[in-house]
This record gives sequence, structure tokens and C-alpha cells, in this order.
Amino acid sequence: MSEALTRLIPLLREACGDDAVLTGDGERRDFDHDGITHRRSLPGVVVLPTTAEQVSAVLALCSEHGVPFVPRGAGTGLSGGALPHREGVLLSTARMRRVIEIDPDNECAVVEPGVPNLDVTTAAAPHGYYYAPDPSSQAVCSVGGNVAENSGGAHCLKYGFTATHVRGLELVLPGGETVRLGGKAPDAPGYDLIRAIVGSEGTLGVVTQVTIGLTRLPEKTVTLLAAFDSLDAGGAAVSAIVSSGLLPSAIEMMDALSIEAVNALMDTDYPTDAAAVLIVELDGPAPDVDAHLARVRDLCAEHAARATRTAADDGRARIWAGRKAAFDAVGAMSPAYIVQDGVVPRTVLPRVLRAIADLSAETGVPVANVFHAGDGNLHPLVMFDDADPDGYRRAEEVSAAILDLCVAHGGSITGEHGVGTDKACSMPRMYSPDDLDTFDRFRRAFDPRGIANPDKLLPTPRLCGERPGVRRGVHPLVGSGRATQF
Repeated sequence: MSEALTRLIPLLREACGDDAVLTGDGERRDFDHDGITHRRSLPGVVVLPTTAEQVSAVLALCSEHGVPFVPRGAGTGLSGGALPHREGVLLSTARMRRVIEIDPDNECAVVEPGVPNLDVTTAAAPHGYYYAPDPSSQAVCSVGGNVAENSGGAHCLKYGFTATHVRGLELVLPGGETVRLGGKAPDAPGYDLIRAIVGSEGTLGVVTQVTIGLTRLPEKTVTLLAAFDSLDAGGAAVSAIVSSGLLPSAIEMMDALSIEAVNALMDTDYPTDAAAVLIVELDGPAPDVDAHLARVRDLCAEHAARATRTAADDGRARIWAGRKAAFDAVGAMSPAYIVQDGVVPRTVLPRVLRAIADLSAETGVPVANVFHAGDGNLHPLVMFDDADPDGYRRAEEVSAAILDLCVAHGGSITGEHGVGTDKACSMPRMYSPDDLDTFDRFRRAFDPRGIANPDKLLPTPRLCGERPGVRRGVHPLVGSGRATQF
């Protein structure tokens, strides 16, 4: 343990209480990874504050002593964004779980960052509202973590990602200063710093309070399951549905391997011989839902759907059960797998899926595809045997090649899981050195000492082999007079 961290620990105990500071090996081991379990690092110390004032005190101490800190929500992230620093503070917001206010008149809620996503809907439902972003882990993932990663979910096609719903933030900056951005009003004047914080993966500070917009519960919700004999046919049906002007709340697709996995794990009634299943959900006023459902059925039939069924109310849960359990099901089928998270335009979905299938066949690395088809967000599950010394390397190569495919087809290296440590070295696939340098300068405007979640989001010397040390030289925009150095 570094001298700085050794000096810091008693001060952390003084600020937050003895029970909030964990230093034992076993206690710290519980926090050594997030949802990416093959990346592990034992934190130097774990701190669990219960108030914004304690968070401020912890960050002020970290800044004073030059000790890095890593914010952590529920630890369900899938990019290694909460991977601890061995000589730093792992700051968990797990004890900050208050739903401070449900305000139906202003259609919003005010919550602390540790509140589980689904708890917001539970609290809002008696007032006729719910919280629309719904990651698959919504029963356990935290609102603060959702803000850090700009999480999405199956229904972001119609309702948008977390950024769409965040109206206000209380943020503790890396030096310990607390600032408030936005509020209950849907749109605050001035620079939109909220959108800079959402998705910044804990590199600009720690969120201690969130004001989020709520959505009125729909009058009717219906879910349709359609089976296809090819991924191409399913992809064509997706394009037809969206281009028709309809806006379902969700359009999800699973391929044959993922269908096989979920059918082996649970009773879903998914057709066992289908090459793809499409899940389409519609919500809104009952007459609109009925009319739109009929149109979706017709479009699926026009694109060779050989079986469809629909469900409302409690029956919807059975259709969704397989999709929600897909990652666990693949985990039961394969000793290990890498979850990928690329994005492509909807129109190229069939082409990219064929390319992934070809890549899998050429390398002998199985890939199961589960994805938010409506917005082109792919979740290829690259399977491997972790007992094979070469298994992870081969899977990682296939995983990286899938990201290359996404970028080459006009897409992105991530849709909702974030960059973290898992994709930091992939950022140059999308951005030029000048772009990355601009990002870094923005980051250092908030965190000049570089202590806020270091080695995440942007390429670093440890990850990617660039020259170590503080940036040197002049940014091209500064040199040309088009920007100011800060």
C-alpha cells in the first residue's frame, strides 16, 4: 500500500465512520470487479458513504493526497468501468438508496445514486407513472451507474437512453466541490453540462443526486413474438416496421444459438427450429395499439414470418423471460464468454450479421447474437473455454473484429455498456488523435490531477502503449487560434 493511501485511511474513517471504510482482504475482494469478471483488481480501500457531504469529504481528501478514486454503483456494468485502482479508493454509492421525492405534478423523481432502477418505477407506479430506461439488470443496477454509463435497455427505441430522462444532477467534482446542474424543469438554460456528465463513466466526478423524468403508464401494452427461418428475413421485417412509420416501444431479436441457450435453461415457448425470433412491443392508447399490432403482424407475414403469437398483461412476462435471461443462458451453455456492445445502422443489420456468422465459422469461435434490433444495438456473445490457454485470446480477437465491422458499416463501438477498460483501446477505431486529445482536455478541465477513475474511457499508456506522462506540445486547434488552452 502506498504511503499516501496509508495516511489517507484514518482520515476516511474520520469523515465517514469506521464501518464505512473497508480494508480487509476479504471485504475488498467483493469489489474487485464489475460485470466483466475476467478483469479483476483489488482496491486499495473501499469507502461506502451515506451522504453527499461524505462523498465531498472523500474526494477532497483524495485530491489533497493525490490518491485516485473509482466510483461504483451496483457493479453490474459490462465494460470494466468500475474496475478498482490497486492504490486508490473504491467509492461505492450502494448505501445512498433514498427515493427522495416522487413529483407527479412535474412528472419527475429525485433519487440518490444507489437506488435500484426498478425501485423508481415501483415508487412511481401508484401515481400512474414509471421510469422508462430498463437495462436487463434493472432489478439491481443503480440509477447512478445508469447515469455514468448512459444505460439503455429494450425500450430505448421509443423512449430513449438515460440521457433523455435526466433533468438535474448534484455532482461532486474531483476536488470535493459540490455543484448542481439543471433541476425539475425539462430544459435548463446555459451550456448542457448534464449531457457531458451522463455517459462520462465517473471520469468527471461523482453524482450524488439525480432528478429524472417519469413517463405516464400506457393504457395498453401488447407483445408480439415472430419466428423466422433466417436472420435476413427478421432483419428485413425490422426495417419494414420502422420505415412504415410505426414506433414500437421495443424491437428485439435473437438468433438460433441464443434461442437454443434460453430454451435449454427455461420454458419460453420459443420455436426450437427458428433461425431468429423477433420480439415487438407496442404501447399507448388501446385503439392505436390494436391498429399498430395488426400492421406489425402484416409486415412480419410479408417478410416470411412463419409463426407469431401475442400476449398482453401477465402473458408478456413469459415472452420477455427468454430475452431477459439470454446472457445467463449463454453462460450456462458456455464455460465463458465476452459480451460485446456494438451499434450499426438498422439497414445494414443483415449484412453485419452475415459477416459475424462468417467470422465465427472461419475462426471456430461460437457467437450468439442477442440485440436491440430497432436501434441496431448488437450484443454478440463471443463464447470460449477459459480452461483453454488460448481461448480468451481468440475470443478477444473475434470480439475486436466485430467492433471493426460495426465501425466500418457506419456504427459505433458501444451503444449502452460504455467504454471502461474493456474498449478504451478501441476508441482510436472511431476517433482521431486530435479528437481523443480534445476529450482528454475536457476531462482535465474537471479533473486536472487525473485522479477520477483513471485508465478508463480514453486510451492510456498502461492500456495502449502511448508515451507516458502529462500531455506535451500544443493541440492543433490551439495552435491555429481556434481554441483556447486550459
